[in-house]
Amino acid sequence: MFTVIGERINTSREKVQQAVAERDVSYIQEDVKKQQAAGAHYIDVNSAVGSGLEMDNIKWLISIIQEAVTVPLCIDSPDPGILEMAYGMVKNPPLINSISLETSRFEVMSSFLKGKKCGITALCIDDTGMPKSADDIVDRAKRLVESLEGIGMRRESIYIDPLVQPVSTESKNALVVLTAVRKITQEITGVHIVCGLSNISFGLPKRRVINRTFLSLMMEAGLDAAIMDPLDHRLMAILKTTELLLGNDEYCVGYLKSVRAGEIFD
Repeated sequence: MFTVIGERINTSREKVQQAVAERDVSYIQEDVKKQQAAGAHYIDVNSAVGSGLEMDNIKWLISIIQEAVTVPLCIDSPDPGILEMAYGMVKNPPLINSISLETSRFEVMSSFLKGKKCGITALCIDDTGMPKSADDIVDRAKRLVESLEGIGMRRESIYIDPLVQPVSTESKNALVVLTAVRKITQEITGVHIVCGLSNISFGLPKRRVINRTFLSLMMEAGLDAAIMDPLDHRLMAILKTTELLLGNDEYCVGYLKSVRAGEIFD
């Protein structure tokens, strides 16, 4: 099953930042209810951008979101201390975003992860910076898996993020990450592969059509999770149709259910 991580509760979005600043419970709760109803398996919660009150803001967000939905949370923060605090608040095992091969972050995060019941997003970045080729991505993915298994993380709890980079800055970036995902799927069995879907379209107009097309290509390559907008109904329709065409929807049950519900249209 493809895992949808609803991306919308992020203070980089102006309306969310305003809602958090004003403690607008109804705005946040209505949004997450819609994300869950649309098919989100996790709700991403990120309050790192904005007022400088990340700790207070994420505490408030976790509290009110868990009142409104039953799906688990993806706790998204660059601060390991905030991740530790947030882990103590969640009702269901979360997805933690993130760890990387950067020495300072890996050391702190590996200590935090020991004994935790959670999934972990593992970013293919190290002390030399962003990967420059598909082989770079695959090599880093292998090192991440080996290191995480070394601290007791189960392979099925690891979500490798190959770090999608915009095609606006380099026209081959989509091809690089597609090649890397295919290799990871073949060479590192049992892990999940996740990406921030909309990174591919950064800096370009009509971003949604790029994101939708890219999702289908990435799923064919082996992507099985994405941080994405479940309220983009055409994007969700493409996800369900791609699952059908890849043979992941036995007897077309999921597709037909979505058609009857009016979720897939010509």
